[in-house]
Amino acid sequence: MKKALKNFILESDATLEQHDWGTLRWVTNPSVQDVKQITSLVVHLPKSQGHNFHLHPNQEEVIHVLEGSIEQWIGTEKHILNVGDSVFIPANQVHASFQYGEQEAKLLAILGPCAANEVGYEIEDVSTLSPWNTLRQ
Repeated sequence: MKKALKNFILESDATLEQHDWGTLRWVTNPSVQDVKQITSLVVHLPKSQGHNFHLHPNQEEVIHVLEGSIEQWIGTEKHILNVGDSVFIPANQVHASFQYGEQEAKLLAILGPCAANEVGYEIEDVSTLSPWNTLRQ
């Protein structure tokens, strides 16, 4: 029997994941809706925290800043993004997002196409590899 589609996601019903760098809340993914092309999540980065250098081998990503500011890296290039700013990250491009300033950062991340797993998200951590392990020192 096919599961019922859930087109409306209330924040109180969304799956929340706690990580050592912050939290994420799934907005859309294949395990919640019948999506095939995009997966999206809201990310909270507390003060002095960040999602260290990583890549999504087969997924493009857009990150939009909803609250606060972030230090956004694409490869070895860094920019400070504020509320309303966005960044496009091509597939297989190393990137990282770190909270910047006094306020917690809240981001909307949208990736596509969906990866072939229940959350539609693929990630490869490269934060321990050179040059990514020395860029912020």
